[in-house]
Amino acid sequence: MKIALFGGKYGQLGWELRRTLAPLGEVIAVDRDDLDLRDASALEGFLREQAPRLIVNASAYTAVDRAEQEQELAFAINERAPRVMAEVARSLGAGLIHYSTDYVFDGNMGRPYVESDATNPLNVYGQSKLAGERAIQETGANHLIFRTAWVFSMRGESFIAKLLEWSRQKPELRVVDDQVSNPTWARMLAEATALLLAGGGEDMPAYIEEKCGIYHLAGWGYTSRFEWAKQILANDPRRTEQRVQAIQPARTDEFPTPATRPLFSALDCSRFEHNFGLRLPPWEEALQRCMEG
Repeated sequence: MKIALFGGKYGQLGWELRRTLAPLGEVIAVDRDDLDLRDASALEGFLREQAPRLIVNASAYTAVDRAEQEQELAFAINERAPRVMAEVARSLGAGLIHYSTDYVFDGNMGRPYVESDATNPLNVYGQSKLAGERAIQETGANHLIFRTAWVFSMRGESFIAKLLEWSRQKPELRVVDDQVSNPTWARMLAEATALLLAGGGEDMPAYIEEKCGIYHLAGWGYTSRFEWAKQILANDPRRTEQRVQAIQPARTDEFPTPATRPLFSALDCSRFEHNFGLRLPPWEEALQRCMEG
């Protein structure tokens, strides 16, 4: 089976998917230096030439604050590119897997969100990701859309990397304690994707058609950024290099940003567990394993 993987070289999730999907077939990893996703005709031409049986889109415009000024770019990558992927997938009889975000919600529910809850994104990034979900659905392609949250790894510019860098520079850190969601290890997200696909047998598009829809897929349990930060520092394999002596809770409104973030955007992943018989491990366990290397 030929698999076209977008975002497969540099992104936290895509880098992991490149490894986990390899046993399922020939993985053609595409990233920004290979193909400009803003070029719809080039994207369509690439997919028709390769004719994959499965398209996995782990690419996205994720600069949440910059998106407020770069709306056209955010929508080009997060809405129009997924629409093209879905249209080609439908015409080829292929399946499509796409990843979305907890930021499609406004954070006012007061409990973890289920898939049927009303969406109401607070920022351009969330709006563009929601538009991408709807674009895929409108094409009628066989798809699985996985909303996830707070993806982390020891690679790239994740929250872990930033926090560890700060901990080596500052004696005190202040981290918001009123933003709550599910920390999700990129490796576990990629492995869950590969496992569910492996369970689909030989006819992957038919399997995706059977399971078609939106699912929440994130680390089990939820926490605040403040509590997450404390656990990151406690699990730091190079704790002797930390300069930080104290970490203090703060409120989101103490750190004004161009984009408004949802406060309680935790995801309820019960539907995914029921339909696929899989569940990501508790976020604390995943964090420990990630930082142990």
